Amino acid sequence: MGAVLLVGTLAALFAGLIYSGASLPLLVVDPGPVVRFGLPVAKAFVNAGAAVSLGALLLAAFAFPERSSIFSRAMGVSAVGAGVWTAASITTAFFTFLSVYVEPVSLDQRFGEVLWLFLGETDVGRAWLVTTLLAAVVTVMSVLVRSYPLVFATGVVAVTAWWPLAEQGHAAGTANHQAAVSSSFIHAVFAAFWVGGLVMMLIAHWSDKPDNTVFHRTLERYSTIALVSFIAVGASGVTNAVLRVGSFEGLASPYGVLVLAKVAALAVLGLWGAWYRTRLLQTVKKSVGTSARPTLIRVMMLELGVMGVAMGLAVALSRTQTPVRQVPSEQLTQPTPAEILTGEVLPPEFEWVRVFTEWKIDLLWVLLVGFGIFFYVAGHRKLAKRGDSWSIWRTVSWVSGLLILGFVTNSGLALYGTYLFSIHMLAHMLLSMAVPLLLVLSAPVTLASRAIAVRKDGSRGPREWILAVVHSRYLVVLGHPLVASVLFAVSLIVFYYSPLFEWALREHLGHQWMILHFVFTGYLFAQALVGVDPSPHNPPYPMRLIIVLATMAFHAFFGLSLIYGTGLLAPDWYGAMGREWGLDPLADQRQGGELAWGLGEIPTLALAIVVTYGWMRSDDRANKRRDRLTDREGDLELDEYNDMLAKRAQWSEARPNRS
Repeated sequence: MGAVLLVGTLAALFAGLIYSGASLPLLVVDPGPVVRFGLPVAKAFVNAGAAVSLGALLLAAFAFPERSSIFSRAMGVSAVGAGVWTAASITTAFFTFLSVYVEPVSLDQRFGEVLWLFLGETDVGRAWLVTTLLAAVVTVMSVLVRSYPLVFATGVVAVTAWWPLAEQGHAAGTANHQAAVSSSFIHAVFAAFWVGGLVMMLIAHWSDKPDNTVFHRTLERYSTIALVSFIAVGASGVTNAVLRVGSFEGLASPYGVLVLAKVAALAVLGLWGAWYRTRLLQTVKKSVGTSARPTLIRVMMLELGVMGVAMGLAVALSRTQTPVRQVPSEQLTQPTPAEILTGEVLPPEFEWVRVFTEWKIDLLWVLLVGFGIFFYVAGHRKLAKRGDSWSIWRTVSWVSGLLILGFVTNSGLALYGTYLFSIHMLAHMLLSMAVPLLLVLSAPVTLASRAIAVRKDGSRGPREWILAVVHSRYLVVLGHPLVASVLFAVSLIVFYYSPLFEWALREHLGHQWMILHFVFTGYLFAQALVGVDPSPHNPPYPMRLIIVLATMAFHAFFGLSLIYGTGLLAPDWYGAMGREWGLDPLADQRQGGELAWGLGEIPTLALAIVVTYGWMRSDDRANKRRDRLTDREGDLELDEYNDMLAKRAQWSEARPNRS
């Protein structure tokens, strides 16, 4: 299995390098054939090892029972893959250093100092150092871990290890850097899930001979993973191609031809996937014994070979000159301040209509919004087909919340928020207040628990993972109304009056963290107060209303601090952008404070109305319960009160008259 993947990868890699000319000696300073060929080969092993590790971890977490031998085998496969990933990352880092180090390799102290300087002080060196360390952590954890929560944590570390390489895949400070980083990260991670999952499926069922029911069940689960991965890989591949090819004329270049070859390989894989879902899965399910399995395994082996071709072409593309030159801003002849800071030219002068006409696409959020809407609507339809009721308004609330999330992260709000604090603050208000409130009112956990099938074989599916997270002790603590309100309010001050704000402005990772933080803390806050999903906390409505009013006061305080403040937040960013249109930075910041105070109160007021409405409904339900109890058993409280009065009257009559 591994040989099939590697043969396909190396064959396509060498063919791509030779065709594109990337294997030819460099004109200025050539590092030699060992580095020219060794570097892409080492990178191919990085991709293969990471894919095997990630695929095994994913199937261990979502497809295999925790107590089964196949689960333990998956963790062993992950350890081997991560070990190859670690060793190949070390080799790739060393060859990358040799590609820029023009002197002969030596074992003296000076060579070691220069190598360490490369790893510690350059962006590409640090990226490979971090990736190597994280891959080593994945290796150790895969050996030691045998429980679902820790398997999930290992997978998070493995996915994180791809981010530094994604940031180096498109030169920092160049145009469309953030879009390229997101698409490269998505492409690498989901390709690894797809390829590594297929390798793990073959390993799992090559030696063992489970019955057809088990084989069909695990294959069906992998088929769903493969479908999602195909969509993500296809969308991110198109994005990468558009950013690097630039135009149809660019497709005639060696880079463009390799892109077309990779597209053809992905198309073949997509057709195979469709065949899996429509024909082959049903054949396996209906077949007697293991009659269909040999054919299926041969098809999967062939598919793995085509995947290897796609991986080899991907590595060859990374060594090929793109039609669109990627020149960092510091290498431009006369870069503007905006180009130095963002890598982009200043957009046109801001007008409100440009919020809807100018776009800055971030594929990560496009896919999250798209998948989120699809799966929620699919859950609603599933309930409707079996005759269960589900409010259409909850579905409208979910879709509206995600559409607003997609709009904020991809529209002119995302573009102009980079240059105008006021637009950034408007986006913040929508992300932290409007989006979470709509998502909470849609009761996604309740829908998932009712619509997603229950796993009965000891494995964890999406339903089991969602419920495990919701009922975890960490979320119980974070979801407490007082804790959630403190996180929601205090983190506002901590974020804007600390280096976190500039980190979110300058680094794409910081920007993504900022969005997640705003939505997550807002969701916890709204869920604690008006959540429809079951919660271990059920604070009395007066306390909820007090928390809402206190939050309104805190937002007003924050807005006033911006309106009357004399210091500029992130002065080295907003104050150094060099734009000649719009308000000056301090006046724009004050306008942002006005938005935080005024516009930010609208979702809070809506939250207060929902809390008050819930309070009224709670009283109505209590009154109805009391009325039903009275009709059934009589008014016990009133009867007891009347009895007490009667006894007092009798006692008064029995006492002698002392007057």
